[in-house]
Amino acid sequence: MTTLRRSEENPASHHASNDSKLSTRIHSSEKIPVTVFDQAEHASCAVAHEIAELIKMRSSERRPCVLGLATGSTPLGVYRELVRLHKQESLSFRNVVTFNLDEYYPISHEASQSYHRFMWENLFSHTDIKPENVHIPDGQVEPEQIAAYCQSYEAEIRHAGGLDLQLLGIGRTGHIGFNEPGSPVDSRTRLIALDRITRLDAASDFYGEQNVPRRAITMGIGTILESRRIILMAFGENKSATLAGAVERPVTANLPASYLQQHSHVQCVVDRAAAAELTRIKSPWLSGAVQWDPETTKRAVIWLARKCDKAILKLTDEDFGEHGLQDLLAGQGPAYDINLQVFRELVGKITGWPAGKPESLRRPGDISRPGDDTFPKKILVFSPHPDDDVISMGGTIIRMVDQGHEVHIAYQTSGNIAVFDADALRYADFVREFNRGFGLDAASVDHLERQVEEFVGGKKAGDCDAPPLRKIKALIRRCEARAGARACGIGPQRLHFLDLPFYETGLIRKDPIGDADVEIILQLLKDIQPHQVYAAGDLSDPHGTHRMCLEALLRALALFESHFRGAMPEVWLYRGAWQEWEPESIDMAIPLSPGELARKRDAIFKHQSQKDRAMFPGTDQREFWQRAEDRNRGTADIFNRLGLAEYEAIEGFVKWINPRN
Repeated sequence: MTTLRRSEENPASHHASNDSKLSTRIHSSEKIPVTVFDQAEHASCAVAHEIAELIKMRSSERRPCVLGLATGSTPLGVYRELVRLHKQESLSFRNVVTFNLDEYYPISHEASQSYHRFMWENLFSHTDIKPENVHIPDGQVEPEQIAAYCQSYEAEIRHAGGLDLQLLGIGRTGHIGFNEPGSPVDSRTRLIALDRITRLDAASDFYGEQNVPRRAITMGIGTILESRRIILMAFGENKSATLAGAVERPVTANLPASYLQQHSHVQCVVDRAAAAELTRIKSPWLSGAVQWDPETTKRAVIWLARKCDKAILKLTDEDFGEHGLQDLLAGQGPAYDINLQVFRELVGKITGWPAGKPESLRRPGDISRPGDDTFPKKILVFSPHPDDDVISMGGTIIRMVDQGHEVHIAYQTSGNIAVFDADALRYADFVREFNRGFGLDAASVDHLERQVEEFVGGKKAGDCDAPPLRKIKALIRRCEARAGARACGIGPQRLHFLDLPFYETGLIRKDPIGDADVEIILQLLKDIQPHQVYAAGDLSDPHGTHRMCLEALLRALALFESHFRGAMPEVWLYRGAWQEWEPESIDMAIPLSPGELARKRDAIFKHQSQKDRAMFPGTDQREFWQRAEDRNRGTADIFNRLGLAEYEAIEGFVKWINPRN
């Protein structure tokens, strides 16, 4: 996927590596070597190639290669690349013996959420590995046999000669495998109770927290630490705080991944988002010499102001000196000059005219912005789910409509998996009664409702919906999207329901983005030819849908650029449903009045199936409207504390810069 920010704007850029080799350098604030890649795909390929080299080396030695493997979204890219290497570059797995870290308990091998099924669907069935060489903890063992089974699993690892390489992910509790906080360093394969946060993170896979198994079988910390080589992978901002704790802070049982500091041959491989909380990324001036450019200076001054709880223009030379910014002060001081530079830049980010201001309304002193000469504009807002538009940038949409722009909204997926069965039954019942009330033929509706009731009645926890039920749920969300857009002043003729194919699996786990997804978006771009495009840069959603929708859009934009040379739209990334931009990242801040915030709330309320209790709320238990208001007010409060104007709320946007330019 294309990087979100221009590299010179990202503080990690001079640390990031896109090489195929993994760095063994340890930075001053870190106790484990960490290699930071621009993109998760690059990181996955680097790890896959290291594994491939190990397999080849062991094969040349006529020895088995014993791998410890992980599951979940993190290692998927590794497995895809290993499959490609097998199919296209003749990498053989005949000498590979594998041991998986963990499995839910109890769970059948055939369950869509089982790690047994995951491994065969994503790796083993696509290679020439011998089935007898595959070992995955068995979620079907009888309860009275679990202790003996776990001992035999350990014995099989020893019999194979021990693990040559263990691949790990990291949970938000800091667990590796399913070793939750409190796990002892010498623990072995065993049955363990899952932490509630772990169960919440898995809730989307099981269609609700109530369906997530409460226990799992996992390799122990001691088992993992006996591996000859360990690679810990982490992708996404939701892993950043936990990763930083595991890498930089003292070893503690409360953060099991920190035990990896005791291993002599361990490596962390992360993308830029997961590295965000590392000291060398977040505040590099605390971990060594820094090359001071305008972007790093802005970040440092905002960091200092927030740490001292002062307005930017009130920071003193002493504040800089006492907080590790002596070099910045010496090179660019005095403090007030630095403060003024950053303050003026932040003021320039705030605008009430997100799509430009017409010449007739400009006043002396107004900041001239690119594109001001085109008014009104065609605006195209991409919404991954049918409510992300109003949750994340509803106030800005309202502002642009009121200012006379032609605003279109493209809903990229149907969002059908996020509707409760009870809501689908309620709407089916409404349609039946509607038809009867108006004297229409309701026989077909009666038949459909009976089908849906039979399916729901016989549905087991974790089962995917039958096609008729998915269609009803998709229609519910489509009608809610129309109502939400109408509350923003946008009529149905400017709404586009794309129903991208990658989403329509009926499962939480989606297909990879394909050419068909990209072509649908490309055709819409050609039809509208927008001046501005808005898209979700909120990549911590638990389903991964936002990330995949952005990937599809950026691929379509690359094709659009080659088709319409010189007519590329501005692209702005919003957040709000799952996280918010930090003030130093914001390129455009749109202040909202109390009235606009109330209208935004009303638009969110139109999504009734997501109101009160959403199907997949993540670990944030607030309703989406509460998250949005709290984040928007929070951003405004930060700007106020920095000494800028005081607003009711602010929606922030980051400008996407085409890396080809």
